[in-house]
Amino acid sequence: MEIKDRNDDSRLRITIIHDSRIIGYIVIDSIIGGHSHGGLRLMPDIDEDEIGILARGMTLKFGFLGLPHGGAKAGVVGDPEAPLNDRLKLLTSFGKSIYPLLANHIYIPATDMGTEISDIRHMVKSSGVSVKKREFRVNRTGFYTALTVFTGAKKAVQHLGLEMSKCSAAIEGYGKVGSSLGDFLYNSGVRLVAISTSRGAIYNKDGLDVRRLNRLTKEAGSRVVDLYDGANRIDRSSLLELPVDILLPCARHHSVHGENVKNISARIICPGANNPVTLDAQRELQDNGIMYLPSFITNSGGVLGGTMEFASIKKGKIVEFVNQYIGPNIASLLDKADREKRTVRDIAVPMAMNRLKKMKQKSRRRNSLSLLFELALDLYRRGCIPSSMVRGPAYRYFEKAFQGEVM
Repeated sequence: MEIKDRNDDSRLRITIIHDSRIIGYIVIDSIIGGHSHGGLRLMPDIDEDEIGILARGMTLKFGFLGLPHGGAKAGVVGDPEAPLNDRLKLLTSFGKSIYPLLANHIYIPATDMGTEISDIRHMVKSSGVSVKKREFRVNRTGFYTALTVFTGAKKAVQHLGLEMSKCSAAIEGYGKVGSSLGDFLYNSGVRLVAISTSRGAIYNKDGLDVRRLNRLTKEAGSRVVDLYDGANRIDRSSLLELPVDILLPCARHHSVHGENVKNISARIICPGANNPVTLDAQRELQDNGIMYLPSFITNSGGVLGGTMEFASIKKGKIVEFVNQYIGPNIASLLDKADREKRTVRDIAVPMAMNRLKKMKQKSRRRNSLSLLFELALDLYRRGCIPSSMVRGPAYRYFEKAFQGEVM
């Protein structure tokens, strides 16, 4: 096993090599209180640049939410649909290679594309790190990611003076997030005309049957596009260029780039994926009058919901939090961008980075209260403190964090 690491602009980049073959990468973009958090994805064609972009997205996401976590990302090179034993063997090798980061909680992993919570738990345990009772539990991050994506789309539609029930939409990447998003669209009356998976894309201008799509997705995963009848097969790249009101990229980064941005005809792009549009393409979208919402805002629900679930906050209260805080914040950013003739990203990135800077400063000023908080958190992770004692104070903590009043 060989590990190559380098520091780049205060970021730690690590490449894991086994038998002369790269098996994975990890990039730690920022650290707060000695820790960084970010998903671990398992895909056959990831590279260091992609992981670096995603790690910066995590930093911005935590800054936007006001959560005092550093941002990171990891990726293992492999087939997510390979036999279970092969996948677990690969994750075990990767976990053992980054043992110091896991053992010292410098990097705290979570699920991402191609991984389940059971994969993360297995990787951490097989590396030799003990897993506490409340760590790496099953959660609904796909649902919560879809919730904030839908919330962003709804606010964008309202901002343009449109009605959800009269809008059409296309989803690139119909997986955990995409299928949950399909439910939200269906319940709001939006006509879903196209979806894609790794196996292709389907299109019906009159609309797809979301209930049937989700049943087939649950049964056959990415093969839903092979099994669904009543729609035309199209190229995956063609989905991005369909004349829909709302385009929802929920697949890989940089789906929209300099080569295809001129062909985009959607009125709104609201990402479920991380960084699906290059920075240059974002500027061209604005010039073309197409509204783009930054992914670190729209898909922040996965991080938010997973963290709130860890604190034993109920699903209904998390939905309430998104409606009460995230939605109005997005609406405010859209209004400000209009007034100042700037992109939402141009406004939101400095805001997120400024919050991150303040959280770093506070983390360096450790006092008796912060030490007590860390002790209580460790006891809670171990299951020594009942969830009923944590739920109420935790909700108030998230409210203060989002308003910039972190501990």
